Amino acid sequence: MNVVLWIVASLLALAFLGAGLMKLTQPKAQLATKGLAWTEDYSVGAVKAIGALELLAGIGLILPALLDVAPIFVPLAALGLAVIMVGAIVVHARRKETNALPINLVFLVLAVVVVWGRFGPYAF
Repeated sequence: MNVVLWIVASLLALAFLGAGLMKLTQPKAQLATKGLAWTEDYSVGAVKAIGALELLAGIGLILPALLDVAPIFVPLAALGLAVIMVGAIVVHARRKETNALPINLVFLVLAVVVVWGRFGPYAF
């Protein structure tokens, strides 16, 4: 199960490192044209803050455990991603963007699995 948790955390980290970097480096208008229409409803600062949180969570899923320095940050990062995904589900549901909901739900479930495993029976 430890290997499964590493794989899940790594996949989540890759996804959110990419998503966070994209939100941090690209203008809001460009993000909206790439399928992130929800960015039109939020300020540039809010979009950048979400990107920064996603980037930090992606780093927090891997680096603390890899370096064996404060590995408690791994489940905390996963918990943060779960909260972000709940927010994403709410935003997409309100905007009636049903095509994004399954992806958000999958990420939510994967993050919760990491939270459960690393806070519970498979802690470092």
